[in-house]
Amino acid sequence: MQVAVVTFDGFNELDSFIAAALVNRCRKDGLEAFITTPTPVVTSMNGVEVTGQRPLEFVAEAGAVLIGSGVRTRDVVADDHLVSRLPLDPGRQLIGSQCSGALVLARLGLLDGRPACTDQVSRPFVEARGVTVLDAPFHSEGNIATAGGCMASQYLGAWVISRTLGDRAVRDVIGYTAPVGEQRETVDRVLRTVRTGEAAAVR
Repeated sequence: MQVAVVTFDGFNELDSFIAAALVNRCRKDGLEAFITTPTPVVTSMNGVEVTGQRPLEFVAEAGAVLIGSGVRTRDVVADDHLVSRLPLDPGRQLIGSQCSGALVLARLGLLDGRPACTDQVSRPFVEARGVTVLDAPFHSEGNIATAGGCMASQYLGAWVISRTLGDRAVRDVIGYTAPVGEQRETVDRVLRTVRTGEAAAVR
């Protein structure tokens, strides 16, 4: 499966790079992430210029799409042409958002009738779109997931890996990337958070 990590100008490096890096630990198993951008080069909120690996149109063919956050997300959702380039389909794709990326999912109507996670700065803007925001780092319902807080990007990456390759693959990836001496507790916490986010939707 190919994963589009949608990355706009003003993006948060932690959001895009952590999720992409975790997923790409699974290349040998056929799971690969690509930084996907609306222009050939985008600049992060801290001035880091990145050349996109795939154009925005790639989202139509990707099996999973993760929408990163950034300081210009409100400009993104106000741009009708840009939004029209995101033909997401939760019937056949895994779709996730990180922090202010929830605004994009809300703009696309993908959060209608379901709660979401986002960061504290973005929260009032997401709520203004009629979405209930949870005080939680991760939540998923069916093929749609949202994460809140920069470091929650590990949960989004783990969710994609779990849904495609299973929990054993998550244990391998998170165990390898966790701080030395904290592997077991980190793996357990990540899997517990992802499972709790899924279970909350069932209740």
